[in-house]
Amino acid sequence: MDTEHSRTRRLDALPFTREHRKLLLGSGAGWALDAMDVGLISFVLAQLAVQWDVSSTALSWVASAGFVGMAVGASLGGLLADRIGRRQVFALTLLVYGVATGASALAWSVGVLIALRFVVGLGLGAELPVASTLVSEFAPPRIRGRVVVVLEAFWAVGWTLSALVGYLVIPLSDDGWRWALAIGALPALYSAFVRAKLPESVRFLEARGRHEEAERVVRRFEESAGVSTPDPGGAVRDEAPAAPAGRSGLRALFAPRARRSTIGLWVVWFSVNFSYYGAFIWLPTLLYASGFSLVRSFGYTLVITLAQLPGYAAAAYLVERWGRRRTLAVFLVGSAVAAGLFGAAGGTAQVLTAGMLLSFFNLGAWGALYAVTPELYPTPLRGTGSGWAAGVGRIASVVAPLLVPPLRAAGGTGLLFAVFAAVFVVAAAGSLVLPERRGQVLED
Repeated sequence: MDTEHSRTRRLDALPFTREHRKLLLGSGAGWALDAMDVGLISFVLAQLAVQWDVSSTALSWVASAGFVGMAVGASLGGLLADRIGRRQVFALTLLVYGVATGASALAWSVGVLIALRFVVGLGLGAELPVASTLVSEFAPPRIRGRVVVVLEAFWAVGWTLSALVGYLVIPLSDDGWRWALAIGALPALYSAFVRAKLPESVRFLEARGRHEEAERVVRRFEESAGVSTPDPGGAVRDEAPAAPAGRSGLRALFAPRARRSTIGLWVVWFSVNFSYYGAFIWLPTLLYASGFSLVRSFGYTLVITLAQLPGYAAAAYLVERWGRRRTLAVFLVGSAVAAGLFGAAGGTAQVLTAGMLLSFFNLGAWGALYAVTPELYPTPLRGTGSGWAAGVGRIASVVAPLLVPPLRAAGGTGLLFAVFAAVFVVAAAGSLVLPERRGQVLED
């Protein structure tokens, strides 16, 4: 009997169990803390612009330094996840960015803040693709896309927490931004829990020849489902280490079978990152510059952020009904329309409506993108493929905040969001070349 593949088949045959829920909630909590940290910097920038009288160019570098770190972290994190394990990298990245965020609260100059934001980015960038890969490799195939979108929905929870901290904490004093960043250090404590409680990927363990560990994890999930499996006896103990399962590493992403998916995926990741981070990192500052008070701009940002949750809910339903590709394309087109409406919005009601539509469609698209990405690669390449796609996307998240000030100077908010709308259309076109993997078993 092929015991290696029987284990993954046994895992894939299970319903969604208590162990699946614990994995989803444990990974999702880390994801939410990630989002809280990224979101907090948008509110920090708005206060620093007033308190330190910092130029918008210098503030752009504070945001972009974090994204440079995220680009490097995503690429390295994916490679490490395929070599030392998903859980290990997940815990390490939480620790790195939690400690660096806490240190950022003590920054005494823009230069120091920029340096620390780079280190924060290293941890943030590596964590997201690794967490989605881990959850994807455990989720039952028939609902895998929905489970990964629910994981991504924790981003909205974290961003909402950041908006609450921004609204309630930052305006309290001149050091409000420091207290906000100190709150963002919580992941350093959470990382110890992650490493102790979350299981390692069965597919990764099998690929590394760690069959006894893989068997224990599968049995843990089977017991949660009330499934009894006969003891395989010596079959587990005496198995030879698994042979390398296909090519791995960056070059393998452009092998004939993977090349089309990789190029399409990189186009979508780059475009979505460009428009999302260009818009949302600067949103409180843009609202303040449009004449709203700092407190009111923070409040409006909170309202706009809340619209992310129904966007995720809609995407979680549609990825299993329409499929990943169609859902992704539709939500990206919706994002393009919403960006155009935001650029043309005049009064408060129009700004809030267009902003909420942008949140709804943009974050729904993010959910579908994270669902499809790990599905496109085999186990030895899954972390690398997901990490490099995210890393390429982070290049755009570096560029976009830097382009916001000159674009606004050249043509105001209208031109800025017209550019974002056009880039969303490019992302929608890129999504159409991705293969559809709804309901299919992950490739080992």
